[in-house]
Amino acid sequence: MTRLKSPAVDGVPDRDLIATVEEQSAELKLLRREVEEWRRKYGKGEVRDLAFTNSAKEVEAVYTALDAAETDAEALGMPGFYPYTRGIHPTGYRGRLWTMRQFAGFGSAKDTNERYKFLLAHGQTGLSVAFDFPTLMGYDSDHPRSEGEVGKCGVAISSLADMETLFDGIPLDEVSTSMTINGPAVILYCFYIAAAEKKGIDSRALRGTIQNDILKEYMAQHAWVYPIEPALRLIVDCFEWSAEHAPQWNTISISGYHIREAGATAAQELAFTLADGFTYVERGIARGLDVDSFAPRLSFFWDIHNDFFEEIAKLRAARRIWARHMRDRYGAKDPKSLIMRFHSQTAGVTLTAQQPMNNVVRVAYQAMAAVLGGTQSLHTNSMDETLALPTEESVQVALRTQQVLAFETGVPNVLDPLGGSFYVETLTTELEREAESLFEQIEEVGGVVRGLETGWLQRKIAESSARQQWEIEQHRRVIVGVNEFVTDEPELRIELLKISEETEREQRSRMAKMRAERDGELVEQRLKALRDAASTSENLMPYILDAARAYCTLYEIRAAMETVFGAYREPVFF
Repeated sequence: MTRLKSPAVDGVPDRDLIATVEEQSAELKLLRREVEEWRRKYGKGEVRDLAFTNSAKEVEAVYTALDAAETDAEALGMPGFYPYTRGIHPTGYRGRLWTMRQFAGFGSAKDTNERYKFLLAHGQTGLSVAFDFPTLMGYDSDHPRSEGEVGKCGVAISSLADMETLFDGIPLDEVSTSMTINGPAVILYCFYIAAAEKKGIDSRALRGTIQNDILKEYMAQHAWVYPIEPALRLIVDCFEWSAEHAPQWNTISISGYHIREAGATAAQELAFTLADGFTYVERGIARGLDVDSFAPRLSFFWDIHNDFFEEIAKLRAARRIWARHMRDRYGAKDPKSLIMRFHSQTAGVTLTAQQPMNNVVRVAYQAMAAVLGGTQSLHTNSMDETLALPTEESVQVALRTQQVLAFETGVPNVLDPLGGSFYVETLTTELEREAESLFEQIEEVGGVVRGLETGWLQRKIAESSARQQWEIEQHRRVIVGVNEFVTDEPELRIELLKISEETEREQRSRMAKMRAERDGELVEQRLKALRDAASTSENLMPYILDAARAYCTLYEIRAAMETVFGAYREPVFF
């Protein structure tokens, strides 16, 4: 509902307009009395006491124009126009469907290359790389700390040689690629650029995203390498270099996903993620970059949880908040700087080992919420991911879930079909207000970096996580098949994908061969140049890229900078 305006035109009272306003006011008074009477009789949940969202936000039994009255026409807008509440494209999915980007990676680069070709052959429209834990932490597969973990939770990538194998036979100038890695993100990004160069593809033709969001690592996921300040320096180096050399590449995917998976509420995911985004913008501006030179390539990554309407409202609120702050707070002039582009993934934390077939249903509802919220890219989880890396069969079911949604439900036909819903508009506004309140609290503790150093942000998430777990244990939050609707029947047997120990042995053998064949003198020259540059204020991207081209390994490049930057050690907060 549009907020009532002053009954005057050019400062002169308009009698017809006054009459209209008076008539509307009378209707609102009547509606208010009817609503109050209805809620007094029926609105307190006598039938069942489930009057809260997944984030424990109290929910009324019915919503009316009174609840949505403060969402004015400007705040709602139209798709493709400021403030982008209803979507960033004026044609929505009628112009182009979202990218179906299944997250995949396991074993060796060769194993994952075969999975990518399988997915592309079955209709996937973008690639998304899952790295194993040693890679996520910046260790080579033959490092002592990698023992027993190589290829287990993702693909093992230790050098340009592995990256070349990973994308063998895949046209990198035709397929967009997302890489979920943070601590050593710029190193893997340089491996990718160098692999493209070996195919004769210029970096300016590459399309994709590197997650590269280190702030949420300190906050939630804990896959870090360097202390906060040098880690932020590398991210801004990436912004600066890519603006000129890889203009189609998204240099960061500011991620609420891992914040939510750690136990945050929808409002906390919204606020903490956007606060991280604002911090990156401020660091870019402090470097002397024009905000419009790098902001259009910032992207986001959201978790889509179980509360259907809350998740839709969260995505709508996120677009509106980002657009307003970028315009009014950071002075962005390019409309592309105001547009929030984002990938979504269904919530891994909601998957259950018990009755795993239920996960197919959960994922389908979450995927629909992501699409109704206007995502540009989507990963749907596989039903067996809580047990192991997904099999080809379960991955295909997850991809088919998106395809059924896209081609059979009719959902993509209408832009923001829940726009104007009294409930959804009220939720959108409430989440926006709660996020703004959390922004103020973050400022009071000294900003995001200070909030991480003191543990304030980590404690907020931990408190929310503990509350949610308590609610499950007390049966106040129902998890089907876990704390309610439990059966005594044997669990469904699902074939699981297992990574053999042979994978690690073969990877170590390949690395030994690569080390023996590369130019050792050139490797040392490139690593020394990188160490020397790290001691200055120079942009490090060219030096890291040169090291990648010389087949310096992931850990060698990480260690070269670590000798200057040091390593991050998490303080004790609790």
